[in-house]
Amino acid sequence: METLKTLQTFDLSLTINGKAWTGRIPVEETLLEFLRGRLGLTGTKRGCESEVCGACTVLVDQMAISSCNYLAFEAHEKSVLTIEGLAVDGRLDPIQEGFIQNSGFQCGYCTPGQIMAAKGLLFENPSPTRQEIASWLAGNICRCGAYPGIAASILEASRQGEKEKF
Repeated sequence: METLKTLQTFDLSLTINGKAWTGRIPVEETLLEFLRGRLGLTGTKRGCESEVCGACTVLVDQMAISSCNYLAFEAHEKSVLTIEGLAVDGRLDPIQEGFIQNSGFQCGYCTPGQIMAAKGLLFENPSPTRQEIASWLAGNICRCGAYPGIAASILEASRQGEKEKF
């Protein structure tokens, strides 16, 4: 006799990039799957799916998390910020500006995760040292080796943040 697998669901309510979202999702859906498949927010990249590469980094209540292993229902009643929500009214975030000015990217695949991890760092530590940046971003891999530009971008955004609030 064949057994049917019962799909459990969850009524999710959250804020995504400043907008409220409510709906029913499967309990096993990751935040990465939710963002990319359900909402079409494809800036968050799928990489290792093991919390190692950092390509899937987003912010949940201003904390950097790996969305590949974070279940969507864990974001219930929380605020999620993705790379698509970082610019406000067409104005790039200082971190985005820094990445452009300092060549903080080459191929660009890791860039959204790097930027979101950097944003999480600056929320926690608005004036990090180069060593603190290196330690914080240890879980974000750039295969192209753009690390000097990434660090310079974060330091520049930090200086900009001293002039205006993150």
